[in-house]
Amino acid sequence: MKIKFWGVRGSTPAPTPPSRIKSKISAIIEQITPEDLESADSRERFLAGLPPWLFGTVGGNSPCVSVTFDDADVDECIVFDCGSGLREMGIAQAFEKRKVNHYHVFISHFHWDHIQGLPFFGPAYNPKIKMNFYSPVAGLERILNGQMVHPYFPINLNAMGSKKTFNYIEKEINISGRTITFKKMNHPGDCYTYCVNENGKRVIYATDTELTANDFEKSESNTEFFKDADLIIIDCQYTLGEAIEKYNWGHNAFSLAVDFAANWNIKHMVMFHHDPTYDDHKLYGILQSAKWYLERLNLKGIELTLAIEGLEITI
Repeated sequence: MKIKFWGVRGSTPAPTPPSRIKSKISAIIEQITPEDLESADSRERFLAGLPPWLFGTVGGNSPCVSVTFDDADVDECIVFDCGSGLREMGIAQAFEKRKVNHYHVFISHFHWDHIQGLPFFGPAYNPKIKMNFYSPVAGLERILNGQMVHPYFPINLNAMGSKKTFNYIEKEINISGRTITFKKMNHPGDCYTYCVNENGKRVIYATDTELTANDFEKSESNTEFFKDADLIIIDCQYTLGEAIEKYNWGHNAFSLAVDFAANWNIKHMVMFHHDPTYDDHKLYGILQSAKWYLERLNLKGIELTLAIEGLEITI
């Protein structure tokens, strides 16, 4: 399966301001030498040698992650959350050769940053498209429609022409041979973590969770859900100092997320739900700090990745 990140920020979309873009351009220009401009190859080498926080951006859209499969006869796509990144996904997929005609949308919770992209998702207006929404919270249709009523929005869900169903889930479900399970986590108003299992390969989407001692306990339910997962996309919104100051706000320190991945022998951890006040430089600094933390603890076998818009990971 292929996991793609369309929105990676938490709390609210956070576009890169013009002042930061100008600062990046200025910093790049200061590093250029005449030799770097001699040929197309030298220019490419120069750009390739720039740090990622300088040449590029993490992105500013709020959470949306898609999961697609290799089956040639499957036109389905699993989507986790409908943040503003959902709009970007709809635009991008309109230009892809292999069209998705059936979306399975799982909502972690209903805070604004996780649903605000739905009214702007182009495929939702296409009568040929199927959209199945899922949540362990009752009243899913009513809740989603709540942000699309006057005076907040000019049209409601019924005006979106796609064929929609709204499903209250109480146990694992099966989508074209893949099972999706869920688990309630610690977040104000609750939040649900999801796990996709395809032929023994397991991907966990764990946004908006403030880990507690209970999450580290080797209980039967925890072990079944987390142990030996291939990849976890996990909330890493804060540094440790900020997490202490913002106790019970429902988000993790990156170091605690590393401890969690190590506790459950998870192979690959993607740092997700970035604070909207963090610029690219700070986010890549946090990634480096997480890697140093792994080395200091002498933890082996865990790959760390920073979630950025457009990132694709194949499991």
